[in-house]
Amino acid sequence: MTFAKLSNLAIAFFSVVMIGLTICPASLAQGALPEAPLPTASVEPVSSFVEMPQSSESSHKFWNRQNKILFLSAAALNTADFAITRSNLQNGGRELNPVVRVFGRSTPALALNFAGETAGTVTISYLFHKTGHHKLEHLVSYLNIGSSAGAVTYGLVHR
Repeated sequence: MTFAKLSNLAIAFFSVVMIGLTICPASLAQGALPEAPLPTASVEPVSSFVEMPQSSESSHKFWNRQNKILFLSAAALNTADFAITRSNLQNGGRELNPVVRVFGRSTPALALNFAGETAGTVTISYLFHKTGHHKLEHLVSYLNIGSSAGAVTYGLVHR
């Protein structure tokens, strides 16, 4: 694979992500900032650390039970997708996904693709968690699980 193909692939991926974030109105949501207190003459700083109030929705930890189950499910289905795709390619099949087709020529590259897909799911979910978009945090995993389950089903049916 040449560097030009890889850079075109990266540009296409980031373009799709940015368009998706632009179109999705929830990704543009901003939390309301608390009203700043009016200064008075006898105000002394108590601490240099200012803690923003947390809403009840953002109080959950990132590695909670739900996220662990979602990430393990995504990893399991990505592993199954890798195994079935590799088997189909070795038996004369062809890869239908144009993004994965670039990596389908070698087993290590194919494994790297599916491992990167899992790591990308966790990373994007974490970024949504840190920015307070908790519904999108879970939606990323649901989309990955759904697409991998569809690919596994299709691969098993069309062996």
